[in-house]
Amino acid sequence: MTISFRALEIPASQLAEKPLGQPSAEPLTGEIMTRAQVFLDNETVTSGTWECEPGASRWEFTTRGEVIYVIKGSMTVHEDGGEPVLLTVGSSCIFPIGWKGVWTVHETLRKVFVVYRTA
Repeated sequence: MTISFRALEIPASQLAEKPLGQPSAEPLTGEIMTRAQVFLDNETVTSGTWECEPGASRWEFTTRGEVIYVIKGSMTVHEDGGEPVLLTVGSSCIFPIGWKGVWTVHETLRKVFVVYRTA
């Protein structure tokens, strides 16, 4: 099975909307709305596109990791004990299992993501 999609061309109105919250992340600046569409979801991998409105949130990748590619907007990711990293359109980033820190979305962000888990 080959799955192909054009994440930037999917209208936000066609993505499932919900407030950011556990188990994904803890909002630090009030309610933050997200929108997503998942194209693959099984025991070890979940993949799709995700959009998030501006705000700061705490992320703890304790049981999973994530690989992202930013296709719209920008955010700064700041790993606990590390230096902040600015992600903009065209940036890729890997959050390995064990990563903990804060994501600050500066302008509505859309990404393609792959979440991986151990079996």
